[in-house]
Amino acid sequence: MKQALKAAVLGTAIAAAVSTPAMAADYTLRFAHFWPGVSAVHKNVFEAWADSVNKASNGRIAVDIYPGATLAKPPAQYDAVVNGIADMTTTVLGYTANRFPLTQIVELPGVVKDAQQGSCVVEKLYEEGLVADEFKETHPLFLFTHGQGHLNLTDKVVKEPSDLAGLRIRRPTAVVGKLLEGLGAQPVGMPAPESYQAMQRGVIDGVALPWEGVKSFRLNELANTHTEVGGLYSLAFIVTMNKRVYDSMPDDLKKVIDDNSGMAWANKTGQVFDQIDGEGRKDAVAAGHTIVTVEGGADNPKWKPVLDAATESYLQELEDKGLPARDVYKRTLELSALCQ
Repeated sequence: MKQALKAAVLGTAIAAAVSTPAMAADYTLRFAHFWPGVSAVHKNVFEAWADSVNKASNGRIAVDIYPGATLAKPPAQYDAVVNGIADMTTTVLGYTANRFPLTQIVELPGVVKDAQQGSCVVEKLYEEGLVADEFKETHPLFLFTHGQGHLNLTDKVVKEPSDLAGLRIRRPTAVVGKLLEGLGAQPVGMPAPESYQAMQRGVIDGVALPWEGVKSFRLNELANTHTEVGGLYSLAFIVTMNKRVYDSMPDDLKKVIDDNSGMAWANKTGQVFDQIDGEGRKDAVAAGHTIVTVEGGADNPKWKPVLDAATESYLQELEDKGLPARDVYKRTLELSALCQ
């Protein structure tokens, strides 16, 4: 009886010790994003970040992650952090149209070579102060991009811009929409998580997504033709935090957040996205899909005039609003060459 009692007491003590960090957390951050909870992005980026912060804070910061847009819909996730519905988010900047116009310059053709390089570019733009004013409502941790975006369709092969005429293509942001419109497509705006159902129902003919997105959102089940126009576009993302929550933290916990911010995590995230890009493409090859790789990518003579015109149109639109778009674009191209 005594032995059983001792065992029970010991078991209770062990259980209490294991659960103490979670129970004793001074802050529990609600982290909202739209990737599926089973995706490699969720596991290898966001769960990894949460684990790093929890460990570095000795359990004083816990992170509850809400994947799959369960806490807020993708277009509303940034405002959810501003308004305190979520404490943190990762979201596409272009899902909130016209809010981050200078940062979205990284979406333009020819800037992003791969996710790690693009993440370096956009994080440096922020750190150098060129786009920082666009994020005054929250406390940014780091920015990143996905890899090069491609065209993914069902039973339609696109080899040149004329092949896109009249096709309904999901566009992620207004910037990418202008590119697609210039190429002759009919852009249809929607967040990535809605693409599968829209394609399955025939609402759209295809999607603009990188190989990572095709894999994460299972579009390889529907899209059987893919066109790679190297440098066509990419997207800018942010991982950011509610300012009031960050400001309320003691200095030692702020340091934990700061130590898990910036270029190191931008690079880590880019590496994960590049790895998934490779896996997504391998899946398409293994499934026997048609993959068209346009020679010269965005510099191909059949594609370049349209893409250049769309770039010029976007920059001039921002300049007309009094924004230093050409200065930011110049620096973006310089960073594109420097970040390797």
